[in-house]
Amino acid sequence: MKIQLSDHFNYRHLLRFTIPSIVMMVFTSIYGVVDGLFVSNFVGSNALSSINIIMPLVMSIGAFGFMLGAGGSAVISKALGEGKTNQAKQYFTTLILTIIACGIVLSAVCIILIRPISYLLGASDLLIEDCVTYGSILIFGSVFFMLQTSFQTFFIVAEKPKLGLLLTVASGITNIFLDFLFIYVFKWGIAGAAWATVSGYIIGAVIPIAYFFVGENPILHFTKTKLYPRMILSSCLNGSSEMVSNISMSFVTVLYNLQMMKLIGESGVAAYSAIMYVSFVFVAIFIGFSIGTAPIISFHYGAGNKGELKNLLQKSFVIICVVSLSMVILAQLFSSFIATSFSSGDTALAAFTNKGFRLYSLSFLFTGFGIFGSAFFTALCNGTVSATLSFLRTLLLPTVIILTLPSIIGINGVWLTVVVADGLAFFIALWFILKKRKQYGYLSP
Repeated sequence: MKIQLSDHFNYRHLLRFTIPSIVMMVFTSIYGVVDGLFVSNFVGSNALSSINIIMPLVMSIGAFGFMLGAGGSAVISKALGEGKTNQAKQYFTTLILTIIACGIVLSAVCIILIRPISYLLGASDLLIEDCVTYGSILIFGSVFFMLQTSFQTFFIVAEKPKLGLLLTVASGITNIFLDFLFIYVFKWGIAGAAWATVSGYIIGAVIPIAYFFVGENPILHFTKTKLYPRMILSSCLNGSSEMVSNISMSFVTVLYNLQMMKLIGESGVAAYSAIMYVSFVFVAIFIGFSIGTAPIISFHYGAGNKGELKNLLQKSFVIICVVSLSMVILAQLFSSFIATSFSSGDTALAAFTNKGFRLYSLSFLFTGFGIFGSAFFTALCNGTVSATLSFLRTLLLPTVIILTLPSIIGINGVWLTVVVADGLAFFIALWFILKKRKQYGYLSP
């Protein structure tokens, strides 16, 4: 049976509805890992370091798409819960046009300034040309990336999460095949990796535009609209936590890279790059679950169903707890294999990466709760609390810790930064959930 946003959700229904989003995010991260494997094994560890140095810029641009997608989906879902179907379609159309305009402007500015920005992000003379090449191509495709990420959320609102999953799989397969073709067969090097990634973005952006343009979906499709500046502002404020989260993680990545360059050099950045690729596969499960549950929470919030909000919160916490413990165990078991896969036969690099990932993976005990906590308040249209949680978890806490802990305990302080930061963020998220329980009624009897 088709699961609708208005349903009562038991564990089975909740997992069935969110699994497409989870698989979608995991698959997205997996083809990112394949990118890293092709680059590290067929282009070199310096190229992998270059990607990690320029990626914060690319993700910062994409953060605006995350912001409008997440914030806008909450506004749209709330409107649907209130019975304002036509207005929800107009909001949707306006948001997509806004994302396209925003992406074009940001991409043009960043391409012009790509070289000085690369140096600012920590590129050495050894890495600068690869940074400029890879960054220019990916920024060229930023509009498609922003659309792809926003459509992933809007497909859930449109009650078509499986279609969103299929498109993500198609994008990933395109990326992986072109990685093989451009890097291994054509020997295009790091430029091949970039064009393969952008090609995947295009698949994930153009097909949804065609789907929603045809108008066969009864919930969302493109329609005649107007600007709705207050709605755009509300979406930006409500989705600010997602933008803060992405920009913050990008900034913290720069700090990690700078610390690694200072303590180890290019090989340290390569090890951190490998850990980032793999850890995102694990973290993607939490992101996917949060993306999948957010429209349900927004709908029942708009409909005033406090009992269902309580049900969703309790079941989500149980699921996250079980998954968190399982992920730490898996990470410890496969740490050595993962490190070796990214080392290109460099045993010293493999040993260094293995040790780092074993420490870093302890953060999975707390990460899921922080991600869900922020998404939960975004879904409740409380952008202030959501942004505060994201700001603390992804920027303030890790920034303070990465600048102090390594000076106390050395290189292990780099790996343990995220463990300490996410641990503290977990308790802060729990405090906000308890504090706001009466306002929203999700923990009332």
